[in-house]
Amino acid sequence: MLTFASDYTTGCCPEILDRLVATNLEPQSGYGSDEYCKSAAEKIKLACNAPKAQVEFITGGTQTNQAVIASMLRRYEGVIAARTGHISCHEAGAIEYTGHKVFELPQVQGKINAKDIAALVDRFYNDASHEHMVYPGMVYISHPTEYGTLYTLSELTAISETCRSRNIPLFLDGARLGYGLMSYQTDVTLQDITRLCDVFYIGGTKVGALCGEAVVFTHGNRPEHFLTMKKQNGALLAKGRLLGVQFDTLFTDDLYFRIAKHAIDMAERLKGILSDAGFPFLIESPTNQQFVIIDNATIERLRKNVGFEFWETVDEDHTAVRFATSWSTTEKELDKLESLLK
Repeated sequence: MLTFASDYTTGCCPEILDRLVATNLEPQSGYGSDEYCKSAAEKIKLACNAPKAQVEFITGGTQTNQAVIASMLRRYEGVIAARTGHISCHEAGAIEYTGHKVFELPQVQGKINAKDIAALVDRFYNDASHEHMVYPGMVYISHPTEYGTLYTLSELTAISETCRSRNIPLFLDGARLGYGLMSYQTDVTLQDITRLCDVFYIGGTKVGALCGEAVVFTHGNRPEHFLTMKKQNGALLAKGRLLGVQFDTLFTDDLYFRIAKHAIDMAERLKGILSDAGFPFLIESPTNQQFVIIDNATIERLRKNVGFEFWETVDEDHTAVRFATSWSTTEKELDKLESLLK
């Protein structure tokens, strides 16, 4: 059975597994105070070219989004996001559960733009009754988006400038950040993201780790008592070493970027295989997620041997599905898929 259902169906890259075994019997302090978390944080700050940044490790993406947003917003504020953003539709109301409203904006290929953000904020403050309303207190974007698309440097710069001119922080969800940074078509670097965002995270769960995300507060702006708030949100791991060892390994010898580039290389080949089979694309994605429209009869035939994910119904005879590559995708798997499609 081949699986292209997602980029976290396998465990972790071998380098991480070997390191976890090698360090397993070392006694380390808990809750992220261990030597590996400290080492990983320094390596990430170096990669970001941000010596004043503060790095925190959290167990998973939903916990990260909830803990960061809840800790940075005041109790009367909400967060602006795309209607298709992960916090809007795929996190079971985790943000609303903390008491914060999600302001949904229309999206184009998964992205929101500076003009719409400015309009929402300005409309709020121009309302004479705005003190009776939820204040827009943060902007949330994903890079890559849920559709595998990427913000350009000019788009990200415009959003950043809009946020700073209105004194609200910009938070970038980087669950698949490695795949975005290594895309053939991006003009955005890790250093650009660090410069333009107030907080972002480097995804590990979907990019080679067993679990975990590395949150970067870019200019010493980590909320006070953030560890306490992580714990309140169920996002603090007692054996924090598990996250530290993984990210220390990922940011040694450019491993994070190398395995992400492999996934992009595999995605480019996958794109060619799907195109040669005659399937049109729902959207042109430059990253590891590929969305194709397939007739339902072919889908039923493929499901016997191939795992992929339903995305949306196109018409009564066709469905859009998602194929995803990852750090663990092999040429042999793509060969088998190509053979099945022929």
